[in-house]
Amino acid sequence: MNNLKIKAPKITTQIFIGMFAGIAVGYFFADFAPHLKLLSDVFLHLIKMIIAPLVFTTLVMGVAKVGDFKSVGRIGIKTMLYFQFATVLALTLGLLLVNLLTPGKWMSLALPEKGADTGLVVQKIHDFKTFVLDLVPTSIFDAMANNSIIQIVIFALFFGIAAAAIGEKADPILKTIDSAGHIMLKVTQYVMALAPIGVFGAMAAVVAANGLSILSGYGYLILCFFGGLLLFIFGILGSICLVAKIPFLQLLKAIKEPALMAFSTASSESAFPKTIESLESFGCSKKIVSFVLPLGYSFNLDGSIMYMTFATVFIAQAYGIDLSMQQQITMMLILLVTSKGMAGIPRASLVVIAGTLATFEIPVEGLLLLMGIDQILDMGRSATNVVGNAVATAVISKWEKELHLRAPQ
Repeated sequence: MNNLKIKAPKITTQIFIGMFAGIAVGYFFADFAPHLKLLSDVFLHLIKMIIAPLVFTTLVMGVAKVGDFKSVGRIGIKTMLYFQFATVLALTLGLLLVNLLTPGKWMSLALPEKGADTGLVVQKIHDFKTFVLDLVPTSIFDAMANNSIIQIVIFALFFGIAAAAIGEKADPILKTIDSAGHIMLKVTQYVMALAPIGVFGAMAAVVAANGLSILSGYGYLILCFFGGLLLFIFGILGSICLVAKIPFLQLLKAIKEPALMAFSTASSESAFPKTIESLESFGCSKKIVSFVLPLGYSFNLDGSIMYMTFATVFIAQAYGIDLSMQQQITMMLILLVTSKGMAGIPRASLVVIAGTLATFEIPVEGLLLLMGIDQILDMGRSATNVVGNAVATAVISKWEKELHLRAPQ
């Protein structure tokens, strides 16, 4: 009897239990459930606490392991070209679906009052100069304090390349950073143990706030968008893996836990630590994962990017505004640039959408048409972000002959 051990449920099972328990509590105890959002908020704060040091240590070691500037440049160019390719596909699919299915016209929604407050700071799209300046940190400490992933990435790239360039002199600091990275991964394990509790709080609060009836009221829009996400994942990303000779279903199985975590918390960031572990288990080289994945969280948020064109044209349709093909292509080109550096946190894409609406003189208060179900839509796009970055990492690993597939378990 002393040798009898009871296995704890896997994290995937725990998250599913947390999701369904949260839905039940949110539905049957709607008055109390909103208070449970504190559990989700605490979990997401813990995630934000570890993201900056984890991204920095991971990327510096990834760049240092790649070696010389030439190798870093080669992998970096391949990575950015892939990201741009995936972004164009996501933006295009969003435009095609919203024009084909016209949810804004079919649903005949009551329009918000003119000048209604969306709660967002709305600015028109910045010029290219401002965009470029925003990429470069004036202080790495300020960038880390604000969890500005793209600025941390820029500094880490310079730091890693410089460390690789000076050779043995950098060994002491690299060993320290490597040790710090392992410590952060251990901290990550502690934080991830709380994921089911965070998921439980998030789902309970969402169901209590919106009710299950919202699924019927916005059913057509939700069906259109989630159908588009599935088409992107299995149609586009699946085809990319097929061409690259990467076992797509095996990859999906490997990343099911981080994808589920992103879905249930509506945050791509919550899945970042687990995604690193899952991709390495799948067979991607550690140095490629360390290099590509942090970049992906700034430059390759496929689900959020697809949502931008979809949501913008949806609101225009609801107001009876017909955007010409030229305007829509212009919008896509603008979003191709302005979507970069968007944080992988809840509602970050709404800020970009608000700026796009203002730029094309579409009523910004139209965002209120989506606010009620944005959490639900954000769940889908966050999970898609994780899958998109997993495919990107696997593709770059394959191109660099650094993909060593493990036998499926």
